[in-house]
Amino acid sequence: MLSIARKTLSTVTSFSRHVPKRSLVVSQRFVTERRYHAYSNPNAEKETIVKLLYNIGSRKEVEQYLRHFSSVESQKFAVIKVGGAVLTDELETLASALTFLHRVGLYPIVLHGAGPQLNKLLEEAKIEPQYEEGIRITDPQTLEIARKVFMAENLKLVDALERHGTKARPIPGGVFVADYLDKDKYGFVGKITGVNKEVIESSIRAGALPILTSLAETPTGQILNVNADVAAAELATVIEPLKIVFLNEKNGLYHGVTGKRLDVINLDEEYEDLLKEPWVKYGTKLKIKQCKELLDGLPRSSSVAIISAGHLHKELFTDSGAGTLIRRGHKLFKYDNLDQIDPDKLRRIMEVEDSAVLSGETSVASYLRSLQGKQVNIYTDEPGQVLAIVTKNPEDPSQPAVLEKLLTTKTAVLNNVPENLWTAIRKDHDCLTWRVEAKSKEGNLDPSWHFERADGSLRNPKDQSTTFFYGIEDTEKVKQTLTAAQKVAAPLGARSYSTLRQFQQRRGYATAAQKPKNVGLIGARGYTGRELINLLNAHPHLNLTHVSSRELEGKPLEGYTKSDLTYVNLKPQDLKTQTEVDAWVLALPNNVCTPFVDQVNQDVKAGESSEKVLVDLSADYRFDASWTYGLPEFNRENIKGATRIANPGCYATGAQLSLRPLLPFLDPHSSPTVFGVSGYSGAGTKPSPKNDINVLRDNLIPYALTNHIHEREVSYQLGRPVHFIPHVASWFQGIALTVNAPLQKEMTSQDIKSAFEEFYQGEKLVKVMESGEPLVRDNASKHFVRIGGFNVHPEGKRVVITTTIDNLLKGAATQALQNLNLALDFDEYAGIPMQ
Repeated sequence: MLSIARKTLSTVTSFSRHVPKRSLVVSQRFVTERRYHAYSNPNAEKETIVKLLYNIGSRKEVEQYLRHFSSVESQKFAVIKVGGAVLTDELETLASALTFLHRVGLYPIVLHGAGPQLNKLLEEAKIEPQYEEGIRITDPQTLEIARKVFMAENLKLVDALERHGTKARPIPGGVFVADYLDKDKYGFVGKITGVNKEVIESSIRAGALPILTSLAETPTGQILNVNADVAAAELATVIEPLKIVFLNEKNGLYHGVTGKRLDVINLDEEYEDLLKEPWVKYGTKLKIKQCKELLDGLPRSSSVAIISAGHLHKELFTDSGAGTLIRRGHKLFKYDNLDQIDPDKLRRIMEVEDSAVLSGETSVASYLRSLQGKQVNIYTDEPGQVLAIVTKNPEDPSQPAVLEKLLTTKTAVLNNVPENLWTAIRKDHDCLTWRVEAKSKEGNLDPSWHFERADGSLRNPKDQSTTFFYGIEDTEKVKQTLTAAQKVAAPLGARSYSTLRQFQQRRGYATAAQKPKNVGLIGARGYTGRELINLLNAHPHLNLTHVSSRELEGKPLEGYTKSDLTYVNLKPQDLKTQTEVDAWVLALPNNVCTPFVDQVNQDVKAGESSEKVLVDLSADYRFDASWTYGLPEFNRENIKGATRIANPGCYATGAQLSLRPLLPFLDPHSSPTVFGVSGYSGAGTKPSPKNDINVLRDNLIPYALTNHIHEREVSYQLGRPVHFIPHVASWFQGIALTVNAPLQKEMTSQDIKSAFEEFYQGEKLVKVMESGEPLVRDNASKHFVRIGGFNVHPEGKRVVITTTIDNLLKGAATQALQNLNLALDFDEYAGIPMQ
């Protein structure tokens, strides 16, 4: 049966609304990483996190931009020009934003002005500022005051950064080499002739943000004043960064008539027409011209952002941005006939981005032949980074147009070219359908991209494909049109999405001839380590060869019968000598395993060790974009063959399994709340009130009532805030979760239950109950999760779900074994009891 989801038809129960996703969650990994311990300030860090939570977009946006920015040399990330007014009015906000960038391993080059501060001191000294053609005339007295002002403001910013725990280096001079611009006319004003990059690179190599002024020096050492905007442009010309950022208080450029902020200016397409607008004058016109002149000499990947300090990270790490983005962009072209476009241009992008072509399902020539006889619109850009093909049936003009192909490179996505393409398509087509297939490779557009641009969607449970639509108002016509589309429409070939989840196929394995693999366990003393040893003891293809524990060193390992093992105390540098090990499981407390990871990475890079699979059971890498998040029910395909896997937390696993099927139905203005109770084994083996049975007897102890690590983890992974309240109880093993979730539309208990059954169909370690609520004692020592309850409030807009999970098994050891199996190319459930 086909299930339809639609935004606009709230009276039809089979329709559910799609609300554009705007996540307010930021990766805590980014802001909690302690790379420079001497400068760490927990209070400043916490304040940074709170501010960032309200300015960052979805997890995928943050990760893709972080990878993009990290792909270049450190000094080529960004040049940020800070106006003097920002230093006066938004110093702490600026320091917080720069701290965020520093914490994620990015090193913007910061150059600041001090115009308002200089004017104030000149006024106090009864010196009237003089300007000629917009340039400040700088006499010796003005220069002396300017030098002191720049030094003071430079140190003020450095001090603010270091209060936030960020290492920074004051560089008030020595970067810019200049000659007199016109000594007789302007006095001590410079024209930059050279940039000393070594000063900047030295700061970055030392792990410090370089903080520059715009003062320059002649070859003989005379200090000259240079406009900060000019200095930033000259610096960018030499560095060629991905981003040039001008911070101002207004948060961008604004339309002179409507008063609305200009979100994006694509210079190649808009520059000439923009300058003809009567409202483009004075400072706005000058700034646009400066940006055009600057970007014309830089790689097309470079762009200028005009933004306020408080929105810096949102501008850098989200598709929507927050200020004004100025870029060269790409001109878009539309063709109404195949004869108008060079087929080689189509071939180049289709052979790289079209999964149907890549898989051999079709060829470019075959597909182009299939377009003959159809009314076709082809959209592409100048360098061929995006392609859209829209067709209509000429024999039935009443039918909506069909978007047959939508292909885009990663570079185009990072530069928002698909958004420009979509605007052109919407302008030409009042109603449209398009289909995204389930079995295709990972595409370059986030799943939410399709949902946000559709009025609704139709999911076909037979092949897991989803057909989207907009502009179709009649309910019956929606059903007719989309049912027909399911039968005939060609999939986009970009990625698979369903209304509820991405379908992930499992592959079968012939295990008889598979070669066994060896596993080493570091941190084998704890409860989770013990459970993993038991599982490995019964595994048909994995052998445990090393168990490391400082406390148990020299003692025999009990309970493992495949071989006789003795506990050792391995150091990070010892791992490269254990050549027989294929995978290491790090069962260590939080903030302990990094030396092991760093040493393995170093040994592999140096060629002293082959690549090893690392599965980390702590929280250290759950927010790290370079590690694969190990929750197989949602991330199975990415885990296969992965070498760095972050095992989810126990509470986090249960909470995500409880909430993910509900994501399309949640009220976007309210946050779900998870009330969790765990047995005291979750508190570990180190003595504390949370695992003291005398304290726990007849007791329930709440702890970490806000900002618990699992609250941050769940919010980060789901892309929206989730509230979590943990407790510890008097039993040993097992977790009970009660999830309260506000809904955006009225639903019934059966609607919710059906959604969960469909979502988890075929998942062996998730059991959806027919009725009632799961109990902890029934799920203790079991390897699966039970989900039940499904109780909807009489008003129909709030559901409560209950879930039980064994914190040591599916919440830790069993999940680690799933990840090992997938990473090492075994059946996912090998060695895991199913009862």
